[in-house]
Amino acid sequence: MILITGATGHYGATAINSLLQKGIKSRQISALVRNLEKSEDLRNKGVNIKLGDYSGYESLVAAFEGTETLLFISGTEISTRLKQHENVVRAAKKAGIQHIVYTSFQRRNETDTSPLGLLAHSHLQTEKMIKESGLRYTILKNNLYMDYIPFFLGDKFLETGYIYLPAANGKISPALRSEYAEATASILANPSAHINKAYDFTNVEAYDYREIATFISEITGKDVQYRAPTADEFTQTLVNSGVPMEEIGLMTQFSMAQAQGELDVASTDLENLLGRKPTTLKAYLETIYH
Repeated sequence: MILITGATGHYGATAINSLLQKGIKSRQISALVRNLEKSEDLRNKGVNIKLGDYSGYESLVAAFEGTETLLFISGTEISTRLKQHENVVRAAKKAGIQHIVYTSFQRRNETDTSPLGLLAHSHLQTEKMIKESGLRYTILKNNLYMDYIPFFLGDKFLETGYIYLPAANGKISPALRSEYAEATASILANPSAHINKAYDFTNVEAYDYREIATFISEITGKDVQYRAPTADEFTQTLVNSGVPMEEIGLMTQFSMAQAQGELDVASTDLENLLGRKPTTLKAYLETIYH
C-alpha cells in the first residue's frame, strides 16, 4: 500500500494521478486528507481515503496502518512544521511503514547564514529524524517550482519594462511542480530501487533573471530588462507599493538565496526519473506570456 499525504494539494493529487497512469491499482493507493469534503475526486477514482492531520499523532498512526510506502509531503505551517514532521516520522515508525519518500528542498548552504535558514531548519531536522528512524528513505531535494516564477516577476513588469529582484547574477534551476510529482510517482511505484538515496530535483539548466528577461522579450516582442536592487532597496520599494510583508519576505529570501548560488544546481536526476527532459523555462514562459 502506498499512502500520499497532502493528497488534495497539487503535488499529492498529481502524484496519485501519475501512479494510476503507471498502472498502480487505485485500491493500492491511500490518500491522507484533513477535510473529507475535499476528497470526493479521489474517492471517485477508487483511492482509499484516510483522515488525519500532521498535528494529530494518533490520527496519523491510525491512518498509516497497513501502509508500506509513504509519500511525506512537507507541511506549510512554518512555525509548527518541525513538531508536525516529528509526529509524521514517529507515527510512520509506530505503524510499521517501511519506506518514506520526503519532499525536502534544494540547498548548498546548510548553516544559519543561508537566506533560507528559517525555512531550511525544519527540513534539515526532518531529514535527520527520518535517517535516524531506521526506516528506508528517499530524500527529494526540490528546487523552486517553475510555477512560482510569475509570482517573483510580478504583474507590472511588462508595463514598467523591467524585472526587479535582488537576485544579482545568481542562477536558479526550476522545474514544473507536476513534473516533480510525476518523478516522485516513479519512485513510489518501485521504492526498492531508491533505498536511502537523495535526488536533486532540478532542471538540467540554470538561469539568471537577465536570461529570463531575454526570454520574455523574445516571447512578447517587448523590451524587458533586469534590475537588481539591494535587499533593502527592494523591501522599501515594495513596502511603498503596498505589498504585504509576508510576500516581500518570501521574495527577498529566495532572491538572496539565488544571489548566493543556493539554487544553482543543475542535475539530470529529474530527467532520469521522468524518462525525458523536463519542460524548459522558456517553454513554460511561452505558455504564460505568449
